[in-house]
Amino acid sequence: MNKTLIGIATLLALATCTSAAQPTPLDERQARPSPEWVTRGVMYQIQPRAFTPEGTLPAATARLPKVAELGFDIIYLCPVFVADDDPNMAGWSPRQKKSGMNNPRNPYRMKDYYHVDPEYGTDDDLKAFIAEAHRLGMRVLLDMVYLHCGPSAVFLAEHPNFVKRDAEGRVATAAWGFPALNLADPELREYLWKNMEYWVREFDADGFRCDVADGIPLDFWETARERLEKIRPDLCMLAEGTRREDQLKAFDLDYGWGFKWDNAAKFRAHWEKMRDERPRGGARFVRFIDNHDIANDSYDNRIEKAWGTRRVNATLVALFTLDGVPMIYNGQEVADTARHSIFGRSPIDWAGGDMPTGQARQAFCKQLCAMRRAEPTLTHGDVVWLDNDQPDSILSFLRRASGEEILSVVNLSDRTTKVRITFPEPTQWSSSTLIADGAKAETDDGGPLLNLEGFGYLVAKRK
Repeated sequence: MNKTLIGIATLLALATCTSAAQPTPLDERQARPSPEWVTRGVMYQIQPRAFTPEGTLPAATARLPKVAELGFDIIYLCPVFVADDDPNMAGWSPRQKKSGMNNPRNPYRMKDYYHVDPEYGTDDDLKAFIAEAHRLGMRVLLDMVYLHCGPSAVFLAEHPNFVKRDAEGRVATAAWGFPALNLADPELREYLWKNMEYWVREFDADGFRCDVADGIPLDFWETARERLEKIRPDLCMLAEGTRREDQLKAFDLDYGWGFKWDNAAKFRAHWEKMRDERPRGGARFVRFIDNHDIANDSYDNRIEKAWGTRRVNATLVALFTLDGVPMIYNGQEVADTARHSIFGRSPIDWAGGDMPTGQARQAFCKQLCAMRRAEPTLTHGDVVWLDNDQPDSILSFLRRASGEEILSVVNLSDRTTKVRITFPEPTQWSSSTLIADGAKAETDDGGPLLNLEGFGYLVAKRK
């Protein structure tokens, strides 16, 4: 790999340009500060039905050391609470029916928010899972689903007002056809706030991923945050949403939905749009290319199969060097191609980790995690986009903080491409390469060029 790096410093030595003025964000309010462990973290999502052949919390706990060994330090655990077991398919979501699993127990259709589903183990098994993660230096976010519940939720008989109803008193449904929780009811709000407090106080959870957060009034989440911080001041809240006000008070992170990885110019434009719509001070997003929803809906055409190893690797480089928190989905570290479903047991083919591609991906993930941990500029630095003469194919940007700069150049196309990068001011670079593949410096009459193979990349630090 190092052979491709000859002359990289030469490429960086002479580049000059004028700097475009940064637009003023539309929202002049400040984003809330986040705990340092969130800002510097690297997230790993566990979908229990996929993570181990057994599909249980004890089996997942036994596998946690392998996750920690790669360098991940935040676990986002998909719901393990009691799922509704109503067999009436009229109350199943279209995705659930389409899956062919014929399983009523959808983990995102809750029956009981206060207990672990026996499918995964016991309440004590969840305590043991979190305790082991903490022993290994990792934090745990639990997945809370408060937009809707299951038709046989344990609280409905005593609290029929906990769900929305029409004029005739019939249960109203939210998205996916599930009973819609009535967040206008103060008693329900108290019930759910105490539920979150319970998992933090009694189980030592480090925070929550909040399902369909945009569908729930923001003041509910803001009050939850205030109450939870009295128990755990360094709590993390992750919204599965993109509401622009989320990070003023309630959330540390939002989902990074909407990014397309087939055109660099459109990717940059979307990033800039989201920046301009957000509070000042660095609104943060989880950066991912796969998760439980994407994997579930991919069936047998998983991202590793559809994209290929080189494209996945290149996008992972971008994820780990952009702002926000990078996240990989369980199995990506072995380039897993097996079908996954949130609606039934369909485990990762961990044997792939013993194959050359799987071994290489594990080493790659370990290298990316180590690089991010070693370079504070990658977690605290501003993003400075660099224009280039191949804008549809090439992502090029700096991370800049405290006088340090790290350059990332990623080819999102499968074509070998020569690119000339425009730097924000006259500069003389002397650099050390942090990670690279398929990158080589060249020159022509116009000056230095970078030759990138298809899905090639370079990450270099200014000395």
